[in-house]
Amino acid sequence: MTTTDIHRTIDAVWRIESPRLIAGLARIVRDVGLAEELAQDALVAALEQWPTIGVPHKPGAWLMTTAKHRAIDQLRRHALHQRKAYALTQEIEAQLEASIVDPDVMLDDPIGDDLLSLVFTACHPVLSTEARVALTLRLLGGLTTTEIARAYLVPEPTVAQRIVRAKRTLSQAQVPFEVPRGDELSVRLASVLEVVYLIFNEGYAATAGDDWMRPTLCEEAMRLGRVLVGLAPAEPEVHGLLALMEIQASRTAARTGPGGEPILLGEQNRGRWDQLLIRRGLDALARAESLGGAERPYTLQAAIAACHARARSADETDWSRIAGLYDILAQRLPSPVVALNRAVAHAMAFGPATGLAMADELRDEPLLRHYHLLPSVRGDLLGKLGRHAEAREEFERAASLTRNTRERNLLLQRAATSARSASTR
Repeated sequence: MTTTDIHRTIDAVWRIESPRLIAGLARIVRDVGLAEELAQDALVAALEQWPTIGVPHKPGAWLMTTAKHRAIDQLRRHALHQRKAYALTQEIEAQLEASIVDPDVMLDDPIGDDLLSLVFTACHPVLSTEARVALTLRLLGGLTTTEIARAYLVPEPTVAQRIVRAKRTLSQAQVPFEVPRGDELSVRLASVLEVVYLIFNEGYAATAGDDWMRPTLCEEAMRLGRVLVGLAPAEPEVHGLLALMEIQASRTAARTGPGGEPILLGEQNRGRWDQLLIRRGLDALARAESLGGAERPYTLQAAIAACHARARSADETDWSRIAGLYDILAQRLPSPVVALNRAVAHAMAFGPATGLAMADELRDEPLLRHYHLLPSVRGDLLGKLGRHAEAREEFERAASLTRNTRERNLLLQRAATSARSASTR
């Protein structure tokens, strides 16, 4: 195996093992920042030694063993915390001694408690949304600072600062490295699911830049969703979110044309939809519903996505059912964006005039003042009603508000089409 091959292997091992590695170390040292430093030290050691000694039979256990040796070295140097350091050193040394008999002890994690604790720590509400996203991608996704910065089109130093501040905030707030219990569990779980879905949405419909989608982020979010399903199998909304992401991601190949231009849902070639992802998503949806989550927000959104997935063509879409699901969602998760999507569903089910009236009620909503999809929806509905000059103005306004180049071009094209239609009347 060449050095290049070994480095590729190390990269793959790191992506797979780093979350468990950091989680196991954080449980011992009770500091996420220190745990990540120790894991990174082990990674550097692998890069230095594996090209010479070869890839170990159990690379994850090798990384954990190396990281724990580094932990002992650091703890022994911290004389100010001698008593605590001594206790931790004894614990780590006992594990290292046990690993001589059974190397798998290095990665022992009963029912995923360490990893689940890391999920809840990285997504703790004490952190800003941006910090939670960055830290989650770093610790649980194994992405580098450069990769996160590239995905979100922000400067690398900005991402680095967010991660450093996030770890410092967790340490200063003395956030316990544990799975919350009782009522706090549902509150904290909502934060975890929110972070995962934010990552997915940025990949599914990029807010800025030259690309309509960033599939890597979608894939990372779905991977995290599958991890959560394994760690919290009795939570219906975990299954609901995974169902929503997998069904939506099934359309990826059909959402862009040969030049990367966006293709809207009604115009997509459904033969290019990924049937495996659809089946997996529908299975996850059924599981969420069987656990009593049928009317919870992510499960409702997954049920809406399932209506599209089950329709063999755009004309066969059950818009009446989708409108009904949005009615329930608007009660369970009242928000201006849900209200706007509900207006679209009612327009498709009961006519554009009905939808436009509902959309018009949102024009003074402060949270939608700079949201490009409100004028985009109004432009679409105005065009269907034959009010093409007004539609052109709305599409142009929407184009001025979006930061995504592909979406701006699409909206300007629709504005031009509306202008031509207006001129021929």
